Amino acid sequence: MEKKLWDSIDSSILKSLPNAAKGYEQRINIPEFTFLGGANQPDFGDVTIWFYGKDKTIELKSLKQYIFQYRDTRLSYERALDVMYKDLKAVYEPDRIRIEIEYRPRGGISSRMTVDSDWGHLGGTDQLWQHHKD
Repeated sequence: MEKKLWDSIDSSILKSLPNAAKGYEQRINIPEFTFLGGANQPDFGDVTIWFYGKDKTIELKSLKQYIFQYRDTRLSYERALDVMYKDLKAVYEPDRIRIEIEYRPRGGISSRMTVDSDWGHLGGTDQLWQHHKD
């Protein structure tokens, strides 16, 4: 299968449903997130998404199809998180979204990366982000 770069990830795959439960937190876990690292070697991670929908919510089947695109895509840890965050935020326009990816250890080193739309440098207010802080 052809190896792709990060800009080939197609966010139009993501579909939405009308959000009938406004004001709730939806937590989605993707325990088998796979992609190709910078050296074309497989990398693995566990993705958790905290989603606070406004008018739309995530249609999970389309999220699965969207995530499958990463399997043959070459990108760094940082780029994987950034692409996913920007795509989900743009498509669903949530009140808030937080994504955390815990990457499997490689060479004895593990890494966990987090992004939260509430952070001030991303346009948020910095009022809620400590709720999930370890």
